[in-house]
Amino acid sequence: MTASTSHAPEIAADGQAPSRLRLSGCWTLEHALRIGDALKNAPEGATEIDARGVERLDSVGVLQLMRYARRRQLDFDTAFSFHDSHRALVSAIEDVADERPKKKREYGFQAALARLGFAVTDNWKEVLALVAFFGETLVKMLRLFKSPGRFRPTATVHHMEQVGLDAVPLIALLCYLVGAVVAFLGSTILKDFGATIFVVELVSISFLREFGVLLTAIVLAGRTASAFTAQIGAMVSREEVDAIRTLGMDPIDLLVIPRVLALLVMLPLLTFIAMVAGLLGGLTVGAYGLDIPPPQYLTRMHDTMQLRHFLVGMSKAPVFALLIGLIGCLEGLQVKGTAQSVGERTTSSVVQAISLVIVLDAFFAIWFMEMGW
Repeated sequence: MTASTSHAPEIAADGQAPSRLRLSGCWTLEHALRIGDALKNAPEGATEIDARGVERLDSVGVLQLMRYARRRQLDFDTAFSFHDSHRALVSAIEDVADERPKKKREYGFQAALARLGFAVTDNWKEVLALVAFFGETLVKMLRLFKSPGRFRPTATVHHMEQVGLDAVPLIALLCYLVGAVVAFLGSTILKDFGATIFVVELVSISFLREFGVLLTAIVLAGRTASAFTAQIGAMVSREEVDAIRTLGMDPIDLLVIPRVLALLVMLPLLTFIAMVAGLLGGLTVGAYGLDIPPPQYLTRMHDTMQLRHFLVGMSKAPVFALLIGLIGCLEGLQVKGTAQSVGERTTSSVVQAISLVIVLDAFFAIWFMEMGW
């Protein structure tokens, strides 16, 4: 007979007390399958388990016995008796195998206030982190004038292509259609007063001041900020950022500054394309839907368009570009190393970028209005 057979786990009923079962053999990982079979075929109605005859016991055996106790609705502490040499192991496994149900979420005024307080605190920490990251990035961008060798022209041009050129068709189509919609909506109101021609000013001013830069920033906040976060987050999860630091290089110089500079250059250019596309959308609707001949539309637009509206819209583009780039890169660097963290940070970067772009645009609109611009 082999040694494994002689030490196989066994369960036998006590001859003097039928409700008591006696365990023997080795209840270890080596015999995990046999332990399961033995417990499955154990006699019914047992209320006491005597495991003092077990020769060897490890965590697998203890966990199997705990599962058996739950299935038979036995109190593990009172129904089971172990040898003195095994009690420490059993006690340790009981501590780590605590299966108490999770605490339910509290619903009440006090709990709601607590959640609100935690949310405000977390958001405030995000604001402080963004401001600190902006300062660090700005200092290291200024350092490029002292050490031009730190500048990465190849990476910057690559990101300019991804951020700018690849987004041109989407930006142009979106703003063209929005320009057409604005012209349609404006005409439905203005035609009641015989002032359909004022659709030209409506489309021109709205796109030069607001819609051109705002639509471009929102599209890039969803398209580019998420891409930056996912790219840098994947590098963090693969420990590539740690490797960069180990080699004595600065991740800000390699990963952040090229992306931010690419956005600072390309977002104003995309804003200009968006303005032109929106004006063309209004021109198309005016020519084919409002019976305004293109020469008349262009003449009216030339006579009423003011340079200050164009400058107001273009002045917002660098601010939005800086904001989108910083949020996308910061959220990527804050990834904890798991795929779930990458997804959460990507979602957070898109939400933060779009929200702050809209908030800042509203602030700029009110400020320029008060300044008379």
